[in-house]
Amino acid sequence: MATHRYISAFSSRNYRLYFGGQVISLLGTWMTQTASLWLVYHLSSSPFLLGLVGFASQAPIFFLAPFAGVWIDRVNRHRLLLVTQILSMLQSLGLAAFALTGTINAPILVWMSLVQGLVNAVDLPVRQALVVEFIEKKEHLGNAIALNSSMFNLARLIGPAVGGFIIARFGAGICYLADGLSYLAVIAGLLAMRLHKHPHKPPAQHPLIELREGFRYAFSVSPIRALILVVGLVSFVGFSYSVLMPIFARDVFGGDARTLGFLMSASGVGALTGALYLGTRAGIRGLGNVIAFGGTLMAGGLIGFAFSRWLPLSLGCLALVGAGGVLLMASSNTLVQTFVEDNKRGRVMSIFTMAFTGTMPMGNLVMGSVASSFGAPRALAVSGMICGAVVFFFYLRLPQLRRAAAPLLAKLELGPAEPVLYPVDKEDVDSE
Repeated sequence: MATHRYISAFSSRNYRLYFGGQVISLLGTWMTQTASLWLVYHLSSSPFLLGLVGFASQAPIFFLAPFAGVWIDRVNRHRLLLVTQILSMLQSLGLAAFALTGTINAPILVWMSLVQGLVNAVDLPVRQALVVEFIEKKEHLGNAIALNSSMFNLARLIGPAVGGFIIARFGAGICYLADGLSYLAVIAGLLAMRLHKHPHKPPAQHPLIELREGFRYAFSVSPIRALILVVGLVSFVGFSYSVLMPIFARDVFGGDARTLGFLMSASGVGALTGALYLGTRAGIRGLGNVIAFGGTLMAGGLIGFAFSRWLPLSLGCLALVGAGGVLLMASSNTLVQTFVEDNKRGRVMSIFTMAFTGTMPMGNLVMGSVASSFGAPRALAVSGMICGAVVFFFYLRLPQLRRAAAPLLAKLELGPAEPVLYPVDKEDVDSE
């Protein structure tokens, strides 16, 4: 029964095609990320440049995603996703050409990361908005998001480990080449889809007016506002740990690219576990508590990793970070997707993407600077403490948020008594 519940979204043909293509493509994406982090630190030995590469790859998301959201609500989302995947493939093949010819250097890595960031500013929010169109039954939305997390974190588990071995044996260029070719799978899946055609009405308002309307809507609905804020703050202070992994791999544990692969895969183990748990859940009951618990796991894992000097313990701490991060982010995503009105979905999900992925570049830059001045362990310890404080404040706000969510659920015909953000009483807690 639990197994059927976990794969219910696979009953939709389009979602099966999307999942199959993405899982292959994401393996290449994580191989590329591992290769870029290792290369920039190998070439420069600079924590600041590690942060700069992370900043370049994600900063465009923060600045451009809200504008992309307006565009996404106006155009054919399926065709737009197809275009972004082709552009991502060309970017990876370009990196492969530089690496295989021996002409790659830190500035090239920064500029190519910026190019990918520009593509991702459109790609990420359009993928978030399209999930609803890929599934045939709306009640499978939570399962589809959990499966997306499983897919992402399965690749996160395998990709860095495989990438580390390929870098050590053949060089980073092969990782980039494999990533470029992996996009063929998702492009083929998108072309094979059969989607219902939705007539696109000509825009009635100026794009800037629609953008302002999207922000006003997202931040006037208190549950959506709270979820976006907690995701943005945790993303800013907590998810930048990955850019510091080359420092721990080489300087703390005395390893090489394979050690980096193990460290990055460890968080993938925990993340996959968290995603699998979310996939077995029925409905959205109690997701507020899941968010608070996930944030607590993440904060504790970051602090533990910062002080650990024993590799097995450090891998365990990173697994906690990965599990907590997925529980917090995927649960928040499910709730926002549930609350938002369809005609504002592209804009609101672009704001959610800006909060999740778009705040990371600033965090990467800050984390790289702090690590340069005070050391990577201290930087991670402070980030873990701040994450814990943010999540604790969110937990205190859960009763008010649940009351504010009740009218939204009634409007969506989910029933006003559905305890979304936290269980009503002890009996509900026990039933979970």
